Order: sequence, then C-alpha cells, then structure tokens
Amino acid sequence: MINTPNPTWQGWLRPDGRKGIRNLVLVIYTVECASFVAHAIARDEPDTHVIGFSGCYDNEYAIRLMLALARHPNVGAVLSVGLGCEYTQPGRIAEVTRASGRPADSFFIQDAGGTSKSIQHGKEILARLREQSERETARVPMTLADLTVGCECGGSDGTSGLAGNPVVGAFFDHLVRQGGTAVFEEIVEMIGLRDVLLSRAADETARQQLADTYDKAEHYCREVRQWSASPGNFAGGLTTIEEKSMGAFAKSGTQPIQGVIKVAQRPDHPGLWLMDSVPDPHFMQFGYTNPNDSEGLMDLISSGAQIVLFVTGRGSVIGSPVAPLIKITGNSQTYQRMSEDMDFDASPVLTGGETMEQSGQRLLQQVIAVAGGEPSKPEALGHREYFIMYKHQETPNLSQGCRA
Repeated sequence: MINTPNPTWQGWLRPDGRKGIRNLVLVIYTVECASFVAHAIARDEPDTHVIGFSGCYDNEYAIRLMLALARHPNVGAVLSVGLGCEYTQPGRIAEVTRASGRPADSFFIQDAGGTSKSIQHGKEILARLREQSERETARVPMTLADLTVGCECGGSDGTSGLAGNPVVGAFFDHLVRQGGTAVFEEIVEMIGLRDVLLSRAADETARQQLADTYDKAEHYCREVRQWSASPGNFAGGLTTIEEKSMGAFAKSGTQPIQGVIKVAQRPDHPGLWLMDSVPDPHFMQFGYTNPNDSEGLMDLISSGAQIVLFVTGRGSVIGSPVAPLIKITGNSQTYQRMSEDMDFDASPVLTGGETMEQSGQRLLQQVIAVAGGEPSKPEALGHREYFIMYKHQETPNLSQGCRA
C-alpha cells in the first residue's frame, strides 16, 4: 500500500465545481475543410490546443465528444470554427460552452472571407477569450480527490503486463483510496476474463453493467473478426489474446469497479470505472473501437480526466490535447532508446530494484508534479495528436446516474 500525505497544488475552478490543472483555450473545427485555418489560428498562441471532426455530416458520438471536451475542466475558453457547408454547427458548440460558464465564440470561414482573413479574425477572438478566461477564473487548491485520471495501453509487450500496467494499478489503488477517480478502458483487451471482470464489481448493478459490456465486446470482436492483438504484440513476446488481456487488465488495480461509462460520460461519484468505447450492436457495421491509440485517449479525456496515462512496452511518440499525457513503459531498453518521449520507467520492478508499491509511489509523485504544472514529455515536445472518428453509440442513459 502506498502511504503518502495527501498533497495540494493550485488549479482552476470551473462553474460546475470541477477543477482543472491547466487553463487552455480550445479551438474546435467542425469539418476537415476548416482544419487548416483552425490550426493556423492556434499556431504560436500560448496554451491553445486544437481538436476537430473531419466529417461533413453529423455524428452523435463525435458531437458528444467535442461538447464534453469543450466543457472539460482543463479548458477555460473555446473558439469553434466551421467552413459553412457542414451539418455540425460551430455556433451550437459555442452556445453550449457559454451555458457551462466559459467564454466562447464561433464563426464560419466563408463569412469571414477566406483563409487569411479567418486566421486574423480567429486570433483576435482568441486574445479576447484568453483575457476573459484569465480574468474570470479563480485559482483554488486541489488534492488527489479532485483528480480524474484515465489509462489505456498500446504497443504492448511482455513487460506491459508484468510491470507497466501493474504499476498503474498500484497508483490507481492509491488514487481511489484518496477519494479520486480512475477510468480505464479497452474492454476488447479483456476477452477471456469475463469471470475475473465480474468478480471486481462493486455491487449487483455494476456486475450487470460489466457483464453486458463484456458480452457486447466479445460479440463485436466475433462479428468484425477483429481481436486486439497485433504483430508488434507478438514480436514483444505475447502469444494469445488471453495473455494480452491479463496484462491489460492489470492496470485496473484491485479496487472495486463502480460501473461502466460510455464515451463523453462523467462518473457520478469517485472510484474506479470502466469505459465502454465499443460501437453498439445495431451500429457495428459503421464503426470500429479504438482504431488507433489517439482515439482511445480522446475517449478517456472526454470523461473529464485531467491527466491520461499511456502504457507501452514497445514505445510511442504520441501526445494528447486538453489533458497532459504521461507515457509509461516496463521495458528498460525502450525507456533508454526513447527517453526523450517516455516519461516513466517501470522496469525496476522486474529487476528487484523496486517493489510494485514503490514504483507506484514514484508514479504518484510524477502525476502530482504534472498536475501542479510541470509539463509531461509529450507536452514539452508539443505532441497533441487527436482522432475523432465516425462511431455509433447510443446516447448514454443519464438515468443511471452518470453525467454527460
């Protein structure tokens, strides 16, 4: 068990009571045709991130995700930019964002007069939004109880299940004991673990949610003939989906699982939660679950996670917008080879240099440092990869208590 005093640091208080560890201005584009202008508006602007949706036609999953990110605790203001032909309306995104108490604005590139005029117009709006956000947002103390942390893994090897993911599990256990919230996903990487998963349910309602989510994921994998195992996994020493699943599940730690949330839902109380990002059964022909690691991270951030963890035995160079990404590996060779990109080396638990609890304590201190303002390595390098895809999930059932 990790024993440490509950630390405090300064955050930003949002109107809904949540607290952010960053105070970002978010530029959202509503169609691929507006992406160039959106990125140009944000270029060289301090604390300004970009996300967007490529599709010209509405997709409920994508819209819910963008609205959740616009109201994320790390976001202080939003500018939404569209071309003018698309179904997804930037004005509606700004309207919902303003209703959350954040300054927001929007415009169409066609109305502004094209590329150069739109970039200039957008930068003028950004300056106003940033000044308003800085002036109106209060700084307040934060503790671990104010944090939501998400985790997924990718590029797994044999060390991921032996070191990287279990160290995250040790950290998650402490976060939950301190009143914080932990969210893990990748139910398609839990195939073969139905009984193990259900044994962790906090109550009968959570047990039923976990059973339904597992059964849907297994059905999905059979229908699309897609199992979450890759050539890179095999090269890293993994041999079966069950073997990979046991390693992936280790990141959940040992605490009871409170229930299941879908993309763009917030847990309605602290604790450990599973995110279901799999398309719903009658929509399976139109979407895939987590076509790349960036998409899965965006799903986790949409739950309100102020920080996301990414475990990779084989290494990765991605980052994320909105929430800082901390990259973890259990492979010492990967860490040495990619030390510019990898934040945390969990390999000492394999050599006897650290116990799992000691490594979890070290990860806890790194999370606290990033929450307090220290940039993670992807942040410092400027990595802000994102992917918002066409996917189809039914609107979350808010009557079950989880919030959009």
